[in-house]
Amino acid sequence: MFDSHTHRLRRNAIVDIDPVGKEGKLRLHKGYFYSVGIHPWNLFKATPADIRMLQALAAEPQVLAIGECGLDPKIEGSESLSRNEIIEAQTTLLTFHISISERLSKPLILHIVKAYPEIIALRKSLRPAQPWIIHGFRGKPQLARELLAHGFHLSFGTKYNPASLALTPPSRLLRETDEMP
Repeated sequence: MFDSHTHRLRRNAIVDIDPVGKEGKLRLHKGYFYSVGIHPWNLFKATPADIRMLQALAAEPQVLAIGECGLDPKIEGSESLSRNEIIEAQTTLLTFHISISERLSKPLILHIVKAYPEIIALRKSLRPAQPWIIHGFRGKPQLARELLAHGFHLSFGTKYNPASLALTPPSRLLRETDEMP
Protein backbone atom coordinates (compact mmCIF):
# COMPACT_ATOMS: atom_id res chain seq x y z
CA MET A 1 0.00 0.00 0.00
CA PHE A 2 1.26 3.46 -0.92
CA ASP A 3 1.90 5.88 1.99
CA SER A 4 -0.02 9.07 1.13
CA HIS A 5 1.65 11.28 3.76
CA THR A 6 4.97 11.08 5.56
CA HIS A 7 7.70 13.47 6.64
CA ARG A 8 10.54 10.98 6.11
CA LEU A 9 12.35 10.68 2.82
CA ARG A 10 11.47 7.23 1.61
CA ARG A 11 10.23 5.48 -1.50
CA ASN A 12 6.63 4.38 -2.06
CA ALA A 13 5.41 7.44 -0.18
CA ILE A 14 4.44 11.05 -0.68
CA VAL A 15 6.95 13.02 1.35
CA ASP A 16 5.49 16.23 2.76
CA ILE A 17 7.71 19.29 2.58
CA ASP A 18 7.04 22.80 3.87
CA PRO A 19 9.18 25.61 2.43
CA VAL A 20 8.88 27.84 5.52
CA GLY A 21 12.31 28.63 6.91
CA LYS A 22 14.13 26.40 4.41
CA GLU A 23 15.16 28.95 1.77
CA GLY A 24 17.93 27.46 -0.31
CA LYS A 25 17.82 24.17 1.63
CA LEU A 26 14.98 22.32 -0.11
CA ARG A 27 15.61 20.07 -3.05
CA LEU A 28 13.71 17.24 -4.59
CA HIS A 29 15.54 13.91 -4.75
CA LYS A 30 15.27 11.84 -7.91
CA GLY A 31 13.02 8.80 -7.54
CA TYR A 32 10.88 10.24 -4.71
CA PHE A 33 7.42 11.79 -4.68
CA TYR A 34 6.33 14.85 -2.72
CA SER A 35 3.57 17.11 -1.55
CA VAL A 36 4.38 20.74 -0.86
CA GLY A 37 2.50 23.25 1.23
CA ILE A 38 2.68 25.70 4.08
CA HIS A 39 1.35 24.10 7.25
CA PRO A 40 -1.27 26.20 9.06
CA TRP A 41 1.00 26.31 12.12
CA ASN A 42 3.51 28.24 9.98
CA LEU A 43 1.06 30.95 8.96
CA PHE A 44 2.88 33.74 10.81
CA LYS A 45 6.35 32.48 9.84
CA ALA A 46 5.81 32.33 6.06
CA THR A 47 7.71 34.91 4.01
CA PRO A 48 7.29 36.03 0.39
CA ALA A 49 10.32 33.87 -0.45
CA ASP A 50 8.54 30.84 1.07
CA ILE A 51 5.48 31.55 -1.09
CA ARG A 52 7.65 31.77 -4.22
CA MET A 53 9.36 28.50 -3.32
CA LEU A 54 5.97 26.84 -2.79
CA GLN A 55 4.85 27.95 -6.25
CA ALA A 56 8.07 26.78 -7.91
CA LEU A 57 8.12 23.38 -6.19
CA ALA A 58 4.40 22.76 -6.77
CA ALA A 59 4.96 22.81 -10.54
CA GLU A 60 7.60 20.05 -10.41
CA PRO A 61 6.45 16.65 -11.78
CA GLN A 62 7.69 14.85 -8.64
CA VAL A 63 5.21 16.87 -6.59
CA LEU A 64 2.01 14.84 -6.73
CA ALA A 65 -0.11 16.88 -4.28
CA ILE A 66 -0.45 20.32 -2.71
CA GLY A 67 -0.32 20.58 1.07
CA GLU A 68 -0.18 19.87 3.93
CA CYS A 69 -2.18 23.04 4.37
CA GLY A 70 -5.40 23.82 6.18
CA LEU A 71 -7.15 25.21 9.21
CA ASP A 72 -6.12 24.84 12.84
CA PRO A 73 -7.06 27.59 15.33
CA LYS A 74 -4.47 26.49 17.92
CA ILE A 75 -1.21 27.89 16.57
CA GLU A 76 1.80 29.39 18.29
CA GLY A 77 2.03 33.17 18.11
CA SER A 78 -1.72 33.70 17.87
CA GLU A 79 -2.52 34.35 21.51
CA SER A 80 -3.68 37.93 20.84
CA LEU A 81 -6.01 36.88 18.01
CA SER A 82 -9.51 35.49 18.18
CA ARG A 83 -10.36 32.09 16.73
CA ASN A 84 -12.19 33.81 13.86
CA GLU A 85 -9.17 36.01 13.05
CA ILE A 86 -6.88 32.96 12.95
CA ILE A 87 -9.29 30.97 10.76
CA GLU A 88 -9.73 33.96 8.44
CA ALA A 89 -5.96 34.38 8.02
CA GLN A 90 -5.48 30.64 7.48
CA THR A 91 -8.35 30.59 4.97
CA THR A 92 -6.55 33.23 2.91
CA LEU A 93 -3.42 31.04 2.77
CA LEU A 94 -5.50 27.91 2.19
CA THR A 95 -7.32 29.56 -0.73
CA PHE A 96 -3.92 30.25 -2.28
CA HIS A 97 -3.08 26.53 -1.98
CA ILE A 98 -6.45 25.63 -3.48
CA SER A 99 -5.76 27.84 -6.50
CA ILE A 100 -2.43 26.06 -7.05
CA SER A 101 -4.12 22.66 -6.66
CA GLU A 102 -6.75 23.53 -9.24
CA ARG A 103 -4.34 25.20 -11.69
CA LEU A 104 -1.90 22.26 -11.61
CA SER A 105 -4.56 19.52 -11.32
CA LYS A 106 -3.05 18.09 -8.13
CA PRO A 107 -4.96 16.86 -5.05
CA LEU A 108 -5.02 18.95 -1.87
CA ILE A 109 -3.81 17.45 1.43
CA LEU A 110 -5.54 19.08 4.39
CA HIS A 111 -4.62 19.47 8.04
CA ILE A 112 -7.93 20.26 9.75
CA VAL A 113 -8.32 20.61 13.51
CA LYS A 114 -11.55 21.86 15.08
CA ALA A 115 -12.54 23.57 11.82
CA TYR A 116 -14.68 21.02 9.99
CA PRO A 117 -17.70 23.32 9.47
CA GLU A 118 -15.40 25.90 7.90
CA ILE A 119 -13.68 23.45 5.53
CA ILE A 120 -17.02 21.95 4.46
CA ALA A 121 -18.41 25.44 3.77
CA LEU A 122 -15.29 26.36 1.79
CA ARG A 123 -15.53 23.21 -0.34
CA LYS A 124 -19.23 23.85 -0.99
CA SER A 125 -18.57 27.43 -2.07
CA LEU A 126 -15.52 26.72 -4.28
CA ARG A 127 -16.65 23.40 -5.79
CA PRO A 128 -13.11 22.22 -6.62
CA ALA A 129 -12.35 19.71 -9.36
CA GLN A 130 -9.38 18.24 -7.47
CA PRO A 131 -9.72 15.79 -4.56
CA TRP A 132 -9.48 17.23 -1.05
CA ILE A 133 -7.89 14.75 1.37
CA ILE A 134 -8.30 15.06 5.14
CA HIS A 135 -5.00 13.71 6.37
CA GLY A 136 -4.60 11.92 9.68
CA PHE A 137 -8.35 11.49 10.13
CA ARG A 138 -9.24 10.27 13.63
CA GLY A 139 -12.85 11.43 13.82
CA LYS A 140 -15.99 9.56 14.70
CA PRO A 141 -18.16 7.83 12.11
CA GLN A 142 -20.71 10.67 12.08
CA LEU A 143 -18.01 13.16 11.02
CA ALA A 144 -16.58 10.68 8.50
CA ARG A 145 -20.04 10.27 6.92
CA GLU A 146 -20.51 14.04 6.72
CA LEU A 147 -17.10 14.60 5.11
CA LEU A 148 -17.63 11.77 2.64
CA ALA A 149 -21.08 13.15 1.76
CA HIS A 150 -19.38 16.45 0.89
CA GLY A 151 -16.85 14.77 -1.40
CA PHE A 152 -13.77 14.58 0.82
CA HIS A 153 -11.27 11.72 0.83
CA LEU A 154 -10.03 10.42 4.19
CA SER A 155 -6.48 9.38 4.99
CA PHE A 156 -5.87 7.23 8.05
CA GLY A 157 -2.62 6.99 10.00
CA THR A 158 -1.58 4.76 12.88
CA LYS A 159 -4.24 6.24 15.20
CA TYR A 160 -7.79 6.17 13.88
CA ASN A 161 -11.37 5.25 14.67
CA PRO A 162 -11.91 1.72 13.27
CA ALA A 163 -15.62 2.39 12.61
CA SER A 164 -14.75 5.45 10.50
CA LEU A 165 -12.19 3.46 8.54
CA ALA A 166 -14.72 0.66 7.93
CA LEU A 167 -17.33 3.00 6.43
CA THR A 168 -14.91 4.81 4.10
CA PRO A 169 -15.25 3.50 0.54
CA PRO A 170 -11.98 2.23 -1.00
CA SER A 171 -12.19 4.92 -3.69
CA ARG A 172 -11.97 7.62 -0.99
CA LEU A 173 -9.57 5.85 1.40
CA LEU A 174 -5.87 6.56 1.79
CA ARG A 175 -3.31 5.28 4.29
CA GLU A 176 -0.41 7.22 5.77
CA THR A 177 2.28 7.05 8.38
CA ASP A 178 2.74 10.80 9.03
CA GLU A 179 6.15 9.92 10.48
CA MET A 180 8.14 12.86 11.73
CA PRO A 181 11.87 13.03 10.86
